[in-house]
Amino acid sequence: MESDTSKAAEHLLDWLRDAHAMEEQAETMLTSLAGRIETYPEVKQRIERHIVETREQQRLVRGCIERLGGDTSMFKDLTGKMMATFQAFSGVFASDEIMKGAMFSYAFENLEIAAYSQLVEAAKFVGDAETAAVCERILQEERAMAQWIEHNTPGLMRQFLMRADDPESQAKR
Repeated sequence: MESDTSKAAEHLLDWLRDAHAMEEQAETMLTSLAGRIETYPEVKQRIERHIVETREQQRLVRGCIERLGGDTSMFKDLTGKMMATFQAFSGVFASDEIMKGAMFSYAFENLEIAAYSQLVEAAKFVGDAETAAVCERILQEERAMAQWIEHNTPGLMRQFLMRADDPESQAKR
């Protein structure tokens, strides 16, 4: 059982590194999106609030990694940031950038929910109550953001479509 537990702890540490990279990616993506939103102040405000949460999540995950004797993966962090930059850059050319951003953000939040759900269970399995609690806290924040997007997307869609029909209005962002 000793080797199983040690393998489980190695997996937990690796998955925490993945989560840290995922949060780095989320920060880059959200910061880029928030910087381009011009006509949807409620959306911009909620994204900016989630950027603050995301930075704290990075700090908390990094703390778990360091407490377990590891360090963050610069390669994974850089790869995540590059992917987010390319995704953000591609949105600049979309005529419905705000809607593409909402759709991608909702999908990404659900990816984070899946990751943190698994991290909670892995941390419990290896007996790391502190990491489990941190991941549970983050999981609740990711669920709240996903629920906010789900709840607000119908209204956002209507606003976008009304603005798209009005030549005097900016709908894209």
